[in-house]
Parts: sequence; structure tokens; C-alpha cells
Amino acid sequence: MQHLIFVYGTLRENQSNHHFLAGAEFLGMYKTQPEYTLYDLGAYPAVVKGSDVVFGELYLVDDATLVQLDRLEDVPIEYRREQLETPFGRAWIYLYQDAARLDVILSSGDWNQRNKR
Repeated sequence: MQHLIFVYGTLRENQSNHHFLAGAEFLGMYKTQPEYTLYDLGAYPAVVKGSDVVFGELYLVDDATLVQLDRLEDVPIEYRREQLETPFGRAWIYLYQDAARLDVILSSGDWNQRNKR
């Protein structure tokens, strides 16, 4: 089975965990509706429900890749998966669950722009 996934941080192209998507089909760039907020946790980002847009990439992945991504994102402990509407269909997004750790908002909504503040 194939799954649409929206990635916004270390899984994006040229980021540290992009190799997990080596066999995935890149569908395009996407900017969410203003329903989320992106945070910087240092080594990786966190997204929670909010009122900002988040920039990322959409991929088509198989079951095995989705299982690997769930393991990487520590589902259901650190992150949970929810779906969002995209021009390509409903896609999974990983939402962070430990609100107490959230401090630094990336107002650009773009993990790739984090060092340009």
C-alpha cells in the first residue's frame, strides 16, 4: 500500500534523515494551511496545532517506509500521526506531543530557514 507523507524537518531533501526516503516518490513542495506551529528543538523540529503555515515536501511511501518513519519519530510516544488535506490527497503529518519542551518558534514556518534568523 502507498501512503502520502508530509515532511517538514530532518526528512526533507538535504537534511540529516532524508535517506529514509531514498525509495520514496517526491511529489512536490507544500505549504500547510495556517493550522500549525513549527518549533526548533535543536537537532530536529516539532509541529503542533497552531495558527501558522509550515513548509515541507510531500512523498509517496510504501508500508515498510512508513513503519521506519514511525520508528524514527517514536510514534506514539514523542510524535503522533494525523492526516491533513493537500492538493495530492490526504497526507500523514507527524505532530509533536510534549508541549512542555516547546520554546523556540520558527515563525518562518520553514525548518530549512532556521539558521537565517
